[in-house]
Amino acid sequence: MEEKQIKYTNEAIELLVRLIQIQSFSREENDVANAMADYLTHNGLSVQRQGNNVWCWAKEKDNNKPTILFNSHLDTVRPSSKWTYDPFGATVEGDKLTGLGSNDAGGPLVALMATFLCLKDEDLPYNLVFAATAEEEISGANGVASILSELGKVDLGIVGEPTQMQMAVAEKGLMVLDCESHGKTGHAARNEGENALYKAMQDIEWFRSYKFDKVSPHLGAVKMTVTQVECGSQHNVVPDSCRFVVDVRLNECYSNKELHQVIESNVDCDVNPRSFRLNSSFIPMEHPLVKRGIELGLSHYGSPTTSDQAVMDFTSIKMGCGDSARSHTPDEYILLSEIREGIDIYLKLLKDLDIR
Repeated sequence: MEEKQIKYTNEAIELLVRLIQIQSFSREENDVANAMADYLTHNGLSVQRQGNNVWCWAKEKDNNKPTILFNSHLDTVRPSSKWTYDPFGATVEGDKLTGLGSNDAGGPLVALMATFLCLKDEDLPYNLVFAATAEEEISGANGVASILSELGKVDLGIVGEPTQMQMAVAEKGLMVLDCESHGKTGHAARNEGENALYKAMQDIEWFRSYKFDKVSPHLGAVKMTVTQVECGSQHNVVPDSCRFVVDVRLNECYSNKELHQVIESNVDCDVNPRSFRLNSSFIPMEHPLVKRGIELGLSHYGSPTTSDQAVMDFTSIKMGCGDSARSHTPDEYILLSEIREGIDIYLKLLKDLDIR
């Protein structure tokens, strides 16, 4: 292992300990963003900042080269009452580092950062930019989506999330639908009114049973689940409105807008998407990064969970050290050996990679 890699790996672990000790709930990332910016500046980088997002380029951008973005997030969820460790204690026991955000996504964040620092002085066939961003855990508008226009054209995004350093080549999108069926009020004892609940039941059955044609080899079929229903005011009044919520998890074969059009053409209720922002993501299996990963013995899969990939309108892949099963759990941890291995794999993937 090169001396430079050892140096930045050790510093990445030290920085992660400091980051864990700083409270960084979504929308409260100011202090942790300061710590990240200070470290990057100390390493001679020109750091840019917007809100609680910080980013920097390895070198001045060359418009004749493609651009690769390294991105992971600074924010964490709030700890539950089930923690037995101090969530902000950053407790190191042998190879194990326990603390809030250690796995999701502190480990992937600092592994990408260390990889960026190892590569920043190399003569690369691509531009390289590193971004540590906010509000990923709440899919917030002031996270990575707010700075993409500042970066210009990006040809490949590597999103650091805990995937055990396997390649998540596709990721499910999310669309939440607020639906409402309409009827007419009447007295329940007489044959009056038009029951909105009965009308809603027909549409709910459609959501339960409809199968979209395109099935992904990585993510399977589109999944629609009715998760909330609200209807009626009192026992003897026929309801004139029934509202229900549908959770839609889509594969990479469809966009949110495409699915919305199909749904609207098949149901009678009003269908109002809360957002079209969180689309599915995928990277072609023939992409040079994926091919190199396979050569290195990495596996690939489709991820059911969403990340900041959902707001990226360019080719991206999700991969990072740690295990998704530990995310948002009490006594969350990452192994220091996982961070070291992650940096090593990133470097093997990225050195001299040609994505043109």
